[in-house]
Amino acid sequence: MAIGEMLFQDWTGLLRVLLVGSLAYPALVLFLRVSGKRTLAKLNAFDLVVTVALGSTLATVLLNRSVTLAEGLVALLLLIGLQFLVAWLSVRSTRFSNLVKSEPTLLLHQGRLLEEAMRRQRVTREEVLAALRSGGVATPEQAAAVVLETDGTMSVVPAGRPG
Repeated sequence: MAIGEMLFQDWTGLLRVLLVGSLAYPALVLFLRVSGKRTLAKLNAFDLVVTVALGSTLATVLLNRSVTLAEGLVALLLLIGLQFLVAWLSVRSTRFSNLVKSEPTLLLHQGRLLEEAMRRQRVTREEVLAALRSGGVATPEQAAAVVLETDGTMSVVPAGRPG
């Protein structure tokens, strides 16, 4: 393939991307709105996989001439439907929820860093200290707990203030 062909082949390809993108993108936004807030919630590992798959599917629909808009929309609906089903099952079954989602992990308790938990979760001391500062806590001793949530964020629970 010549360099010129890598940069531009014909107007048909560009028009296809504009047309399909103009139809597929609003369809994806509509599908996400209909599927509910849970689909757009903070990401845990499963949600991240679905989000990446949605982006990949949209890109494939836009750029791969052998994939029709109808096929792409069905693929997007399938992914969103599966995400909805997993969220629905997770709410109704603790066993299923434990299968697809991780548990929060305690990283600091009563001012003491839990080194083994941090190592298992691949979290550094500096990251915990940064979370403390973001939570308005200056030192580990001023915190009752730091929890690594299922979406990867860290929650800081300040120690009780003497009354």
